[in-house]
Amino acid sequence: MERKMKGSKPQQTQVTLVGAGPGDPDLLTLRAVRAIENADVIIYDNLVSEGIRELFPSDVTQLYVGKAKNCHSYTQKEINQTLLDQALAGKTVCRVKGGDAFVFGRGGEEMLWLAQHGIEVSVVPGITAASGCTTYADIPLTHRGLAQSCTFITAHAEKSLEVKWRALAELNQTIVIYMGLSKAQWISDNLIESGMAATTPVAIIEKGCCPEQRTYIGQLSDLEQIKQQHRIQSPALIVIGKVVTVAEQMQWLSQLNTRAAIESGTAQNKQQKLKLSA
Repeated sequence: MERKMKGSKPQQTQVTLVGAGPGDPDLLTLRAVRAIENADVIIYDNLVSEGIRELFPSDVTQLYVGKAKNCHSYTQKEINQTLLDQALAGKTVCRVKGGDAFVFGRGGEEMLWLAQHGIEVSVVPGITAASGCTTYADIPLTHRGLAQSCTFITAHAEKSLEVKWRALAELNQTIVIYMGLSKAQWISDNLIESGMAATTPVAIIEKGCCPEQRTYIGQLSDLEQIKQQHRIQSPALIVIGKVVTVAEQMQWLSQLNTRAAIESGTAQNKQQKLKLSA
């Protein structure tokens, strides 16, 4: 890809920001795979799953710049500088980020930083966790009669976090909270105090779109208890709203179908035994 920039000649893309999706390698776009395969250097973070990392070419330099809570990690400033240094060294850089780079991924900051230093940047969209993880958990973000809109928020901020709780509580919508596991009690308390029913359905999706995915369903007042009872670990996504009941219906139907299949198999076995005895 070539793009013309002010005051410079068209040049080949040097850095590609790739949204790798929420974990399942099958959710990578074709464009994302090509960017990974054609890179000289791959710079990736903590939310890029092991399955996706296994696709990285073995002969390509791989730099881990992950961010993990309560662990030593690269600052955003250090990540920006690493991207710039590799690009200035003439490398074709693939910056792989979990989900979508422009949804709570700080991809916009990295793009602007590089562009300010004359580096050509290309961005590859990825499936954001709110879409991928809820779909794998049989939870639609919108559903006729249940939710006509959805809101994505993060419970993590660089400095102070400002959330309009009353607006969230009053709208008939789906709320998806990124990076909110450690603040589960705070989230439920604020929403209930702002008018949301304590019985509002909620789900916590752990390690979404990965083989280890687990989904736990309950009600808003029990959000912290659900986390503690099942020892849920990050990364995890919190989903709040009536759409969670769709997953409950799917679970019920799955159990019903399984029971019917077992009963059908039992009946067939009895018929076969009767034939043999005759």
